[in-house]
Amino acid sequence: MIIDAGEFVLLLLAGVGAGLVGATAGLASLVSYPALLAAGMPPVVANMTNTVAMLGTTAGAAAGARPELKGQWRRLLPLCLITTAGGGCGGLVLLLTPPDAFTVVVPWLIGGAALVLLAGPRLRRLAEGAERHGIGPVTGAAAFLVGVYGGYFGAAAGVLMLALLTTVWTQPLARTNAAKNIATGTANLIAAAVFAFTGRVLWPAALAVCLGSVAGSWLGSILVRYLPATPLRIAIAIGGLALAVMLAREAYAG
Repeated sequence: MIIDAGEFVLLLLAGVGAGLVGATAGLASLVSYPALLAAGMPPVVANMTNTVAMLGTTAGAAAGARPELKGQWRRLLPLCLITTAGGGCGGLVLLLTPPDAFTVVVPWLIGGAALVLLAGPRLRRLAEGAERHGIGPVTGAAAFLVGVYGGYFGAAAGVLMLALLTTVWTQPLARTNAAKNIATGTANLIAAAVFAFTGRVLWPAALAVCLGSVAGSWLGSILVRYLPATPLRIAIAIGGLALAVMLAREAYAG
């Protein structure tokens, strides 16, 4: 499949939007994945291409959120090792299962993540004192599953990770959001490496979205510092629910 210059520009702009949304809300694929489908790609090819392209979101978000990441690396490194292992497993699952298998469960995962994010402060109070200074077994297991999901499909993996970290870590939302971007990015990295050798990634499209997402995610990481935490958390959750409804309609249309 070949994309022309006009499609390249449109995908570049979609990448900017995806990076901006991804760095602030964890919903980058809400923009990029439909754009790749609209370019005429089959769902699995679009999914693999999108996974590779979203590496740009991680790079841009890391560059833009250096102040928020300061002092977090001690607990981020083990978290990233866990999500990396999960991402590799998720990528292998995608390669070894029927192309449309994920469509049935994905809306429920996204919707559940959005509801958990809405209930984050209440859940944090219930989990008072739990696993706040490191990665305990419960958080580690949940992070691994988020990594598997991110490597398998990826849409709203950031919402799942943000919901998890918001529940167990007590710190400003901007810092948790920055940690979320790195943790999901490492899961994405290993899955992208797996997909890169399948021959099913459309590289010109991946390049266009990736370049745009670097700029968008850098800007988004800066903007999130100045956005109020509660409205942002609610907006992210509503966006997740909207994506869940959209994917459910597609999955169960027949």
